[in-house]
Amino acid sequence: MEEQINFNKVTRKLPKHLHKFIVKQPYKEYTAQNHAVWRYVMRINIDYLSKVAHKSYVEGLNKVGITSDKIPMMEGMNRILKEIGWAAVSVDGFIPPNAFMEFQAYNVLVIASDMRTIEHIEYTPAPDIIHEAAGHAPIIANPEYAEYLRRFGEIGSKAISSKRDYDLYEAIRLLSILKENPNSSEKEINEAEKQIAFIQTDMGEPSEMAKIRNLHWWTVEYGLIGALDDPKIYGAGLLSSIGESEWCMTDEVKKLPYSVEAANVSFDITKPQPQLFVTPNFAYLSMVLNEFANSMSLRKGGLKGIKQLIASQSIGTIELSTGIQISGVFTNVIENDGKPIYIQTTGKTALAYREKELISHGVEYHAEGFGSPIGKLKGINLSIEDMSPRDLEAYELYEGKRIALIFEGGVKVEGEIITGQRNLQGKIILISFKNCTVTYKDKMLFNPEWGIYDMAVGKEVISAFSGPASLTSFVDVSKVSEEKTIKINYTDKEKQLFDLYQQVRDIKESVTIDYVELAVIFKKIKTDFSADWLLPLEIYELIFDTDSDLEKEVLLYLKNQNANKKLIKNGLKLIENKELSL
Repeated sequence: MEEQINFNKVTRKLPKHLHKFIVKQPYKEYTAQNHAVWRYVMRINIDYLSKVAHKSYVEGLNKVGITSDKIPMMEGMNRILKEIGWAAVSVDGFIPPNAFMEFQAYNVLVIASDMRTIEHIEYTPAPDIIHEAAGHAPIIANPEYAEYLRRFGEIGSKAISSKRDYDLYEAIRLLSILKENPNSSEKEINEAEKQIAFIQTDMGEPSEMAKIRNLHWWTVEYGLIGALDDPKIYGAGLLSSIGESEWCMTDEVKKLPYSVEAANVSFDITKPQPQLFVTPNFAYLSMVLNEFANSMSLRKGGLKGIKQLIASQSIGTIELSTGIQISGVFTNVIENDGKPIYIQTTGKTALAYREKELISHGVEYHAEGFGSPIGKLKGINLSIEDMSPRDLEAYELYEGKRIALIFEGGVKVEGEIITGQRNLQGKIILISFKNCTVTYKDKMLFNPEWGIYDMAVGKEVISAFSGPASLTSFVDVSKVSEEKTIKINYTDKEKQLFDLYQQVRDIKESVTIDYVELAVIFKKIKTDFSADWLLPLEIYELIFDTDSDLEKEVLLYLKNQNANKKLIKNGLKLIENKELSL
């Protein structure tokens, strides 16, 4: 992460493992044409969306410091966002879903720093600053929606992914990068699309992350609100797309009542959506989110949760009934009668209680992994965690005593007790042994030669979730993709065109309009850049209603363009303050 990135009171709360996703906004790299594209899209959107978007959108634009005149600077947005308890950071394209949602949990908007090209002015398959800043930011000015977004991040970041989820994320990220880059070959794009199709044919049962991403897509990105027969737009994907904000209002797009069933409806990020979901109000979104959370291993734990963590091949956490939390890469579980009786991690592992790492039980100490039985002792109705000091003495569970503990599932722990740790309620959460042997049937689970054996105490797994319990335990939690957003290499001729855009912008910002200079620029456009339509539109706006020969010439030129007729027509109507024909 670059040193010149400034953190404010909101972003300073971000855990360090998220810092690696933050990049410096490349503001100087935005071309004058980029700013013109922003201006066109924003003006069209604001004019149209004022009629079809939720009232919070237009109100929120002013509240979060976004104008239609030029691409916003992150620092400027943050000065205003902090007033509503939020912040924004710049990132490089798509980031992993868990990391994306974790940012949200800290009231931080993730904003892709790239700007769509003029070729994708109506819709871009890649996240860009129009989508992120102009789509997401205004709606969070609504307190109820902002709390939904934060809560979604809090819950979503704990959703367990599968290994295939990450493969699909990487494939989609690559395709979005290639599609947005005008220099990409058709062969590269076709190969990327085939890779996505291949991965999708072998996804298996949808993971928690896949399902909650569906909910995120059908609400935060593509949500409608209000009545089924007359909904308003609040999803950022619709708010930032000229094409889809119109398309979604037609009868060709099916409108369905939003419910938790939307978690089972997948989406294709590269295509317009055939159906959308309508929530009656923002409060209802939180109700559905809570309903979905009740089905997650975060709240249910159990054998299923452990198996999901094993399948994820990533750092995850289980919490036992005593509150002790075990974080690492889970690789094995022994089960009996549908219940987990022994869990095993491989590699760096950390133990925690209430999201705080236990002293001397970090990844340095448990560098090779961790294993522990789960459940009650055989023949004893009272579980270890519920034993009083007198009970512990009666069952000879105290320091210096050599003991054999046989669990109901058949796991046997035999060794000399060194010490134990208790939670705030006084319950034993961890017992350490020396000269310890742990076995299950004829299988050796722990050998005395391996050193001290630390046994977590808990009769059941009450929670299982993605990521570590303590944010300080692991540095490298989420991976940064090796596939970077491609910086477009512009030709000399394209750079000349961008210079003309800048000249027009300078004229616009000057005290008086230089009509002679505009005429010279327009002549160059006709001669050298006849495919460009946006710059003549910018010129026409400056000379509109002057009744000059140049005004008539530019207007005729625009009307005679064979390509981009719809975009030009709406641009002209915007200048003339007429109803847009989206």
